[in-house]
Amino acid sequence: MVTDTPLRILFFGTPDFALVTLEALLQSRHRIVGAVTQPDKPRGRGQRVAESPVKQRAVAAGVPVLQPARLSDEAFLERMAVLEADLGVVAAYGKILTDRVLAMPRLGLVNVHASVLPRYRGAAPVHRAVIAGDTETGVTIMRVVKALDAGPMLAVARHPIGPDETSEQLEQELAGLGAELLVATLDELSAGRVRETPQNDTLATYAPRLTKEDGVVDWTRTAQQLHNLVRGLHPWPHASTSLQGRRVILHRSAVADALPATADPGTVIEAHRDRIRVATGGGALDLLEVQAEGKRKMTVREFLAGHSVAVGDRFIATA
Repeated sequence: MVTDTPLRILFFGTPDFALVTLEALLQSRHRIVGAVTQPDKPRGRGQRVAESPVKQRAVAAGVPVLQPARLSDEAFLERMAVLEADLGVVAAYGKILTDRVLAMPRLGLVNVHASVLPRYRGAAPVHRAVIAGDTETGVTIMRVVKALDAGPMLAVARHPIGPDETSEQLEQELAGLGAELLVATLDELSAGRVRETPQNDTLATYAPRLTKEDGVVDWTRTAQQLHNLVRGLHPWPHASTSLQGRRVILHRSAVADALPATADPGTVIEAHRDRIRVATGGGALDLLEVQAEGKRKMTVREFLAGHSVAVGDRFIATA
């Protein structure tokens, strides 16, 4: 018998993206009986041990926090069982869930995934969408199964990607959209009105976790591709290149005018006032905000005041 009663939710999440969903659940009619988040770990430049955003908010709200090093730990599984959750909700938790975890809640687990599945299954769907130059993405509420992001879909909401929008900006927007969609989906689920739609596996694409190697700028690519890379890798690991033997991180860019036929990729064709214009394999890229290795982020005007950059200088790929 289906009853439209509040659900007992066990929440799985760790970073700021998950925090928005947690906050929405705390404000909903459903009850969070526990929050599972990653163990405290060193963060930031000082590498001080810090609690995750989800743990901090859960503690403040009086929600029991579980931080298993391994999801197979018997002590964790026993605590999870005692909570008697109706449903598990996952939002950027950061670990693969085990069969025993998946089987424990009465209604299974659902995930807030930041793409329109089956496109961009995996750890970095927002960044990969921006890097690819997509003009639209969205959020999918899906049932969690053993296969990576392959479960049936309960709800989908689409969202445009602006031409200069960074992954950081887009992720914040999708976090809010996903939280709103999740609460609406839980209300429908508790009332027995949710329909599950299988994914078309033949259309699936993969969004692997980012590495520092993803940020290496290949100047033979087009200006548009490099602009997408710069904004897609913000705030980490950032696109980077090398000038005069020093690594330079690229924080903000713009696609410039047509490239003169004589300029080789990576060549500085203008260094004046608020921009450094660089030839690419197709068009030119304007660098607007940069960061010399070991220095703070600065505008190009600030950078040029302290660094000698001349027309004809060459940016090269650097790891």
